[in-house]
Amino acid sequence: MEIYQAEKNGIVCITIKGRMGTELSPELEKAIKKIVASDKRRILFDLGCLEYLRSPTLRVILKAVKQINQKRGKVALCALNGYVKEIFEGNRFQGTFAIVDSVESGIHSLQSNLDAA
Repeated sequence: MEIYQAEKNGIVCITIKGRMGTELSPELEKAIKKIVASDKRRILFDLGCLEYLRSPTLRVILKAVKQINQKRGKVALCALNGYVKEIFEGNRFQGTFAIVDSVESGIHSLQSNLDAA
């Protein structure tokens, strides 16, 4: 499991690769806490290479969404596939955050929201 963080156009992109088990949820949560504590209000989760996630990781992502929304920010998830896509679609999270096909469309979506804010 690997977690990468980069900033593109004022949007923090978090890329998660591999199988996200319980052991890395604290690492992800720590990274998100730093983002939330900063002045950043836009997060894009790139989940295109995420093969599996457990409920602690799902809770970390949903907590991040709630915290960013409280800061009047926006969160998007992109490139969901297979099992991960089923988790988010099956639980009807679509209204909570944007789900888009690619990193580029996620950045565009969040950048448009920045311009409108």
